[in-house]
Amino acid sequence: MPGLEPARRRAIVRDGLAVGVATGAYGLSFGAIAVTSGLDVWQACALSLLAFTGASQFALVGVVGAGGAPLSGMATGLLLGTRNTLYGLRLSTLLGFRGARRAAAAQLVIDESTAMSVNRESGEAARVGFLATGLAVFVLWNAATFVGALAGDALGDPKAWGFDSAVGGAFLALLWPRLRDRRNQVCAVLAAALALVLVPVVPAGVPVLAAGVVALGLGLLGRDTSDPTEVPDPDDLPEGGLR
Repeated sequence: MPGLEPARRRAIVRDGLAVGVATGAYGLSFGAIAVTSGLDVWQACALSLLAFTGASQFALVGVVGAGGAPLSGMATGLLLGTRNTLYGLRLSTLLGFRGARRAAAAQLVIDESTAMSVNRESGEAARVGFLATGLAVFVLWNAATFVGALAGDALGDPKAWGFDSAVGGAFLALLWPRLRDRRNQVCAVLAAALALVLVPVVPAGVPVLAAGVVALGLGLLGRDTSDPTEVPDPDDLPEGGLR
């Protein structure tokens, strides 16, 4: 199979950078919220650098800011972070990284990099999408965290700047190509409905995991059918397949 065309590679990188800008900007919100919740600038930056999974980070500082114990915040963050384990199971075969490269790539396994990988036409395109998006978000998220932490209260309410809607809009744009398939449409509607019902009655993070269970359930029910929007597994291709 021929390699990825330069024009196609540039287009994927450009999309990854665009997602990085939209998502990374929300790091301003995290940095500001972190310091107003009791963390100092360097603690906020260390959390973004080492944990690097936005929902888990917000969950931790939310619990701490509300007066909860740090261990409770960590447990909530870990609960939300379990979704990245599921992403890693899919990406490990799709991307084909080995050894130290796989270990380094694990740090970039987030919602956005996963979404920019699984809807590509080849393994090479998936790797370009993963790295372009993951690195862009990582660099910009950490830089924005630092700026937001320094600004602190001076930034005001981060939602007033629209950063929260930018992230949701970017992620919806990533998922949109997968909604061409009827099964994926049903999954999206059921998962969203369940999450909305659970939001008022369960702790933060649980609605996200419950929505993931819907996806897993439908995936198991339809495991014998193919998804035309998904990249084939390299192990399923003939010799000389994805490159």
